Amino acid sequence: MSTLQSAVATEFPVLAGNPGLAYLDSAATSQTPRPVLDAMADYYETARASVHRGVYPLAVESTNRFEGARDRVAAFVGSESRSTVFTRNATEAMNLVAYAWGGANVTAGDVIVLTEMEHHSNIVPWQMLAQRTGARLEYVPVDDEGRLELDAYDALLRAGGVKVVAVAHVSNVLGTINPVADLVGRAHDAGAKVLVDGTQAVPQMPVDVAAVGADFYVWTGHKAYGPTGVGILHGDYDTLAAMPPFIGGGHMISRVERDASTYAEPPTRFEAGTSAIAEVIGLGAAVDFLDRLGMESVRAHERDITAYALERLLELEGITVHGGRDADERGAVISFVVDGVHPHDVGEILGSQGVCVRAGHHCAQILMKRLGAPATTRASFAVHSTREEVDALVDGLAKVQEIFA
Repeated sequence: MSTLQSAVATEFPVLAGNPGLAYLDSAATSQTPRPVLDAMADYYETARASVHRGVYPLAVESTNRFEGARDRVAAFVGSESRSTVFTRNATEAMNLVAYAWGGANVTAGDVIVLTEMEHHSNIVPWQMLAQRTGARLEYVPVDDEGRLELDAYDALLRAGGVKVVAVAHVSNVLGTINPVADLVGRAHDAGAKVLVDGTQAVPQMPVDVAAVGADFYVWTGHKAYGPTGVGILHGDYDTLAAMPPFIGGGHMISRVERDASTYAEPPTRFEAGTSAIAEVIGLGAAVDFLDRLGMESVRAHERDITAYALERLLELEGITVHGGRDADERGAVISFVVDGVHPHDVGEILGSQGVCVRAGHHCAQILMKRLGAPATTRASFAVHSTREEVDALVDGLAKVQEIFA
């Protein structure tokens, strides 16, 4: 057991209440540590009021907790509070950019560059934009090692007309860590904006959005030990300030007249209606939790678990592991296929033995076609993961193979 894992072993109520459970599905949704639950409960019990509206002490306290969480969330990834927008989830954040920025800037004949490893949330909004505007979609291929073909990327940029590039920081299937700062620099040289999907990166490794340099950087709370119901968009402030709102209503306005309204400055412009107050406060507690652990330590621990899992899985016959073999170049997620067994059967049998994995196309059907597999089984690791849990996974796979022999 690593020092980090020992420090968090009792922090997760679901895991403490289910001894022997190997939760290897954090890439889908992480478990929630006690400090996050406590922060949300304390808001409901001691500071329950709407934010940004009342001037009585309870409302002021609620607003201070909410905006204090924004400050900490922004600082956690090297962003600014004024450039940090809260949404319902990462999917909404990507739709916000595609609709608000894309609708104002993308026109017929423009090119939108995606990659074959994108999650559907970073594909479908751009498809919808292309259908509305007449823009064209192009995809950067993935090579046999699970890496982006950068020569093809450069060729797309050189061809001209690229208005925006959308790319994952870390693949939710292959675990590939993309060189996003380099990709952003190349796109900017070609005059294109960039959106980076950081949903798998922020919980796993140190992230500095200023150093990445993307115009938009998106992640979500529920994969980063926070609650569901809150996503995060960090944007270049001047770009956000030039964008129209995505949703209209209360709070996002400066003034409302009979025939037209003027809008508030970012981030308020993009946060119409009553915010997910408890969830944002919980997210603030989640980044505090990760700060206390130290993201360098988080990365080192999860890299160790991933390297061990790769070693154990690659020893097994009849199992195909997708993606690169070097744990230094991948995040804490491994997708694999058991020969002759559907991933759903693999997941069900493992689940019966207390090993929780994900089975399916992982909202990445374009990548699945590239891999030649309609679905895979995916194990993903977290700060509480252990080598013993990897051993339980391997033992469970032996049972799967025995059943289907």
